[in-house]
Amino acid sequence: MATSRKKSDIFLYLVVTAVFGLATFLFWKFSGNHIAGQPSFAGWWRIPWLVLLSGLGYASIRVINALLFDFAFRLRQGYEAPTLVRNIFTLVAFLIFFLVVFTRLYQEVDLGALFTTSAIFGVIIGLALQDTLGNFFAGISLHADRPFQVGDVIVLGAQQLTGVVEGITWRAVKIRTFQNHIVLVSNSSTAKESIEVCPRDNLNARLVFFNTLYTDSPAKTIHIVREAIREAENVSVKITPIVRIRNLGDNGIDYEVKYWLEDYAKYNDTDALIRQLIWYALRRAHITFAFPTRTLHVERRGPTPLATGPQKEVIERLSAVDIFAPLSNEETEKLAGGAVRHVFAQGELVIRAGDQGASMFVVHSGRVQVQISDGGKQRPVAVLNEGAFFGEMALFTGEPRTANVVALEETEVLEIGHDAMKHLFETNPDLAESISWTIAERRAGLEASSQQAAAVAKAESAGLLNSIKRFFGLR
Repeated sequence: MATSRKKSDIFLYLVVTAVFGLATFLFWKFSGNHIAGQPSFAGWWRIPWLVLLSGLGYASIRVINALLFDFAFRLRQGYEAPTLVRNIFTLVAFLIFFLVVFTRLYQEVDLGALFTTSAIFGVIIGLALQDTLGNFFAGISLHADRPFQVGDVIVLGAQQLTGVVEGITWRAVKIRTFQNHIVLVSNSSTAKESIEVCPRDNLNARLVFFNTLYTDSPAKTIHIVREAIREAENVSVKITPIVRIRNLGDNGIDYEVKYWLEDYAKYNDTDALIRQLIWYALRRAHITFAFPTRTLHVERRGPTPLATGPQKEVIERLSAVDIFAPLSNEETEKLAGGAVRHVFAQGELVIRAGDQGASMFVVHSGRVQVQISDGGKQRPVAVLNEGAFFGEMALFTGEPRTANVVALEETEVLEIGHDAMKHLFETNPDLAESISWTIAERRAGLEASSQQAAAVAKAESAGLLNSIKRFFGLR
């Protein structure tokens, strides 16, 4: 539509040029005021000559303007020339043409003296139009640099004026704010301010913040929020949203959500939609938003209550571990009371080979991988799932860690420490012998065939029992 309109404008200017050219020729031919084929510029004849030649020059300049900026400039630069630049070209070219014609017709007029006489008036006019000229030249700079275009969202100056650019004239920039108000900012003011531009044809990002309690899993929270917002309206599918921990705050974990918009002009509505989706997603996952809290711990002395909730889960987990099979129910409950729960993120190191330790670990949830050094590189040798344990030799004999153990996903482990086991050994001296036999039997089963397992276990049990007694100071 725009291209056909430009073509019709060029055709119109060509017709006008032809009309003025024909009129100028006919006036010269039939005026009878020419000698030897040369027109005579004298008397009142100069007035129609000035009118006809000015009209011919203006129409010709408009044709050149259209050909130069509508087609040649667009073909070379890929976009149309700004209207202000085109108007300046037309004005300057016509002014030069008019001065040449005027000088030819009115040779007795001294333009230099005329300009010198009017210099004082030029100064007065310049001072009077100082702001207007400032806007004019600032407009030229904006059109030349093209920092933003119509349709872009901009944030202007320290006052953070935000809106969509609707027009750029020689005097001001027209901005429609998100309250649907029209604001005109003078070009001189725009040129002095810092401008944040969000181009309309660009994937611009936004940040939305939220927080959760420290008791809620970061890995689970990140996964749930990312999946909840990636299909939201106006969120670009070209780039996956990013959810990451922003800060460890006073009341909980602070997160930020970074996502990219297809239409940045709708960012207010999209931000609100993202917050809404986050609320529903966390509500379904039973994840709680953080808020200022104060926790009071009240100690009450009395009979020990029956284990319930998380403590009951720990007891059940330890009861299923074969190394603690010799323990009674009461001893298992005491051991669970001394166990410490740890949560490790995916890829995080649980224990390191060569480190000293006096505890063992039971996988309560998740998975871990056991790695040993092979030629300077870590080689995986086993994957331990829920209920499996590792590091038992460091707990019972104080031996250094023999392998790296890495979490394959978010994993919770139960750490059984030296003090908890020592208390059980002191109250039940026969327990050390039972556990040493269980460990030796397990190791023998891994290293020998079923026929040889009993003999190997018996041989290792005695040595292991001595190591346990020595490490725990038992008699």
